[in-house]
Amino acid sequence: MRHESPDAGAGLRRHLPDGGTRPGHRLRFGSGAAGIERLEASLVGEGFATHRHDTYAIGMTLRGVQTFRYRGELRRCLPGEWHVLHPDEPHDGVAGTDEGFGYRIIYLDPCLVQEALGGGPLPFVADPVIGRREADPALAACLRDIDEPLDDAERLTLTLRVVRTLVRHSSARPGGRPRLALEALTRVRDLIADDPAVRHTLAELERVSGLDRWTVARQFRVAFGTSPTRFRTMRQLDRARSLLRDGVPLAEAAQLAGFADQAHMSRMFKRAYGLTPARWTAALM
Repeated sequence: MRHESPDAGAGLRRHLPDGGTRPGHRLRFGSGAAGIERLEASLVGEGFATHRHDTYAIGMTLRGVQTFRYRGELRRCLPGEWHVLHPDEPHDGVAGTDEGFGYRIIYLDPCLVQEALGGGPLPFVADPVIGRREADPALAACLRDIDEPLDDAERLTLTLRVVRTLVRHSSARPGGRPRLALEALTRVRDLIADDPAVRHTLAELERVSGLDRWTVARQFRVAFGTSPTRFRTMRQLDRARSLLRDGVPLAEAAQLAGFADQAHMSRMFKRAYGLTPARWTAALM
């Protein structure tokens, strides 16, 4: 049994919106960089629905008890502990007590992990909860002031700290290490990301990569943690979130992001973030 100090994370907890005790969801985005988002959140009452994102998510619980279902098991993350979620793995988020919980989190693009590691399968952390004694103290510094801008050097430092944690706590998936056509796969990724509102055909992906469609599908997931189709959807949602934060109405944001309609965007949004676009927008600080 682990014995945790109730003051774990006290240096960060004081920054939680509304002290972290007001009913509902509270979300506050900090300063990020290309491939990096930092978020501060609190939840009292209804939790996050089951969802999945195409980034690594590595965060620290600051207050309360965070519980979540992950790979068929109910997990618990206490103050001062970290949770690590692999890209495209479904999970939810519910308070373990009536007081709710608060946390800060880093979302890291798998492409940055690939760059740091020089290719190969992404590290997979089978046990998503890292205890206080096993956590890298330097990682907490990346969340201490999430409003501080990240220059190129700090972006590199943050990425390396996260990757070091991922590698240290990773467990190998079954099978060997396949050779990845990383340069070709990156061309596919860049084509999709340049304008996610455009739906590219498989023939276009084959042409830009020089690979057959089956190889593209298999290796893209190994390299970047998700499929090309879902990668495109998540980039559409990135655009939609940016528009919503700027006050663009839901229907217009859906159109500009390339969704069929508002209902389509709302379904994809909830699957990715566990909240509808309206509730997500209302939760923003």
